[in-house]
Amino acid sequence: MHMMDREFRRQMGDVRPLAKGKGRADVGSRPAGPNDAQVARRQAAEQDGEEGNFLSDDFVELVGSHDPLDYRRDGIQLGVVERLRHGGYAPEAHLHLQRRPLAQCRRELFGFIRDAHAQGLRSLMVVHGRGREDDSPANILRSYLAKWLAQFEEVQAFASAPASQGGLGATLVMLRKSDQARANNRERQQKRRG
Repeated sequence: MHMMDREFRRQMGDVRPLAKGKGRADVGSRPAGPNDAQVARRQAAEQDGEEGNFLSDDFVELVGSHDPLDYRRDGIQLGVVERLRHGGYAPEAHLHLQRRPLAQCRRELFGFIRDAHAQGLRSLMVVHGRGREDDSPANILRSYLAKWLAQFEEVQAFASAPASQGGLGATLVMLRKSDQARANNRERQQKRRG
């Protein structure tokens, strides 16, 4: 007997094979399906963040991997977009979407923009990454992001970040003032006028 065989047998000592049919998976039985509570939790989880989500997941025109993102609503001055593009507005909140499934990005962006606007935030940053090829996953996300941001009434403008803040792998977003912020602004102006 070889020395390793003896050592193996010594360590296995009193180990005996299982009786026939014992300790094996029963492939004939099927696992029980989810109960009603589990189904309800799964449906609630799937709908969480989806209620009212109007962001389209239909076909998107791909943005070139070397092309900056740039958008402004009618009535928004070019100076606002230029200042945004050059990092002139410090982001008050960040959302990181890199390497996440598109459906998750859609849900997270929807909640992020809505929450930021409700909190009166104006300047945001979305980090999404950038691929070298036009059809890379990061560039597909970037293309959808441009489409989605334009679908929000709250978004006044967005632009690719300057190189110092992530370049083409991040997008700076400017939101319109919330109703509360506008009311506060009107009140301050009325006090100044007397």
